[in-house]
Amino acid sequence: MPYIPLSEKLPGITGLLDYRKDTAFHIRHLTQILLRGESTLSEGERELIATVVSQGNECTFCTAAHTAIAEIFLNDNSDSIVEKVKADIDTSPVSKKMKALLKIARATGKNGRLVTEEMVAEARKEGATDQELHDTVLIAALFSLYNRYVDGLASVTPSEPAFYHRLGKILKDKGYLPSENRYAEL
Repeated sequence: MPYIPLSEKLPGITGLLDYRKDTAFHIRHLTQILLRGESTLSEGERELIATVVSQGNECTFCTAAHTAIAEIFLNDNSDSIVEKVKADIDTSPVSKKMKALLKIARATGKNGRLVTEEMVAEARKEGATDQELHDTVLIAALFSLYNRYVDGLASVTPSEPAFYHRLGKILKDKGYLPSENRYAEL
């Protein structure tokens, strides 16, 4: 049960963003820029960063939501790329550059000071650009905020996978910016 009154129709982050639309406006725009804006990282790779950070922070809602979105963007119907990344970054079927960035993201999610010069050097060796390093750390920091926001106010976390698939499709199709009736299909 949430610690503050939230719409029962809007679980997880959706209800929290609806509760304070003034703060949500800025958070949504930053999220849109980072996850859907111009980047040399694909939308699926950026959603994978959000997934790994959320999993590392043990945020069930965000992990399930961004797993679903990453799977959609990566066309991950049977390869289980996202599940393999969540199980073990090192043996997952993603590029060496992505593995290095995901390790930086996971470290950032716990504590920014856990990112080391060696981790950054490894990412650069594998082809990561300064902007990719920057955006990886900022996505990780943003999702750490989201994870703490969702869990800190005990927002509702649906247990049925179908909910997250519907949410993933909405976020793929509509992005993160506010719109009328954006969650009517939930």
